[in-house]
Amino acid sequence: MSQIIRIGTRDSELALWQAHTVQKKLNDLGYKTQIIAVKSQGDLILDKPLYELGITGIFTKTLDVAMIKGEVDIAVHSMKDVPTALPQGIAQGAVLERARVHDLLLFKGNSDFKNRPATIATGSLRRKAMWLHKFPNHTVTDLRGNVNTRLQKLQDNPWDGAIFAAAGLERINLKPENHQVLDWMTPAPAQGAMVVMAMAENSFTMDAVSELNDVETQVCTHIERQFLKTLEGGCTAPIGAYARIENDETIIFTGALLLADGTKKVSVEKRVPIEDWKKLGFYAAQEVLENGGAAIMEVLRQQLNTKS
Repeated sequence: MSQIIRIGTRDSELALWQAHTVQKKLNDLGYKTQIIAVKSQGDLILDKPLYELGITGIFTKTLDVAMIKGEVDIAVHSMKDVPTALPQGIAQGAVLERARVHDLLLFKGNSDFKNRPATIATGSLRRKAMWLHKFPNHTVTDLRGNVNTRLQKLQDNPWDGAIFAAAGLERINLKPENHQVLDWMTPAPAQGAMVVMAMAENSFTMDAVSELNDVETQVCTHIERQFLKTLEGGCTAPIGAYARIENDETIIFTGALLLADGTKKVSVEKRVPIEDWKKLGFYAAQEVLENGGAAIMEVLRQQLNTKS
């Protein structure tokens, strides 16, 4: 094990926490490692909402290129940022055990938003659409940057609240007391999961990172990402998906597709035996498309083409 595994990561506090977590796990298994941090396009372009940039994998492309060029051996990502279509030669090496999947609302002042106007900040089209579906009288404003930057922007602006992933805040100990768990909001596909990517032909690194894989998380995220891929939605599309295993024998799946303004929503819920997991995401997505989802996806594509 004299070979050093070079771990590529974004340079935000959360991304570095994730990379160091993978590093420690590999070190504990006897592997030598080195962390190499880079800035992604998504970290550099902060003046536009993600869904207006029209780029799939905006947080992963820089590390994909670094792997293909041989500058790093593996890359660590929040799995929800990874496109469902991987670049040629790059493979999923491991999915680590999942953290909490829910979104949180961080609020200032009164947290009862039901019957009053409010301004909520988020850079996620999914969160925006789901919030407006529930609170159509509210205003949703864009919020970009890493976790620390977004927390500061919430304090510096006259917004009522902002939406964050629970996993990110908890991993770097930044979850404030003033928060609500949005258990009604369907998470992004693979939210809360960390993934390690590697070059498929590099058997040494593929074998090494495979030791970190959590099978239950791998199965559930596969279902969610298959749902996303079948709907032909990119990482920034207003699509939610969440699969969980109950009593080691049943998979419970919830999926949702919305218009960007939240005015239309098609959802699906499934309970199936665990042995039927491989095609669950596909069949659930087909059901959504047949029940009005195809029309929603056509509107979303037209909106994206108009902005590009």
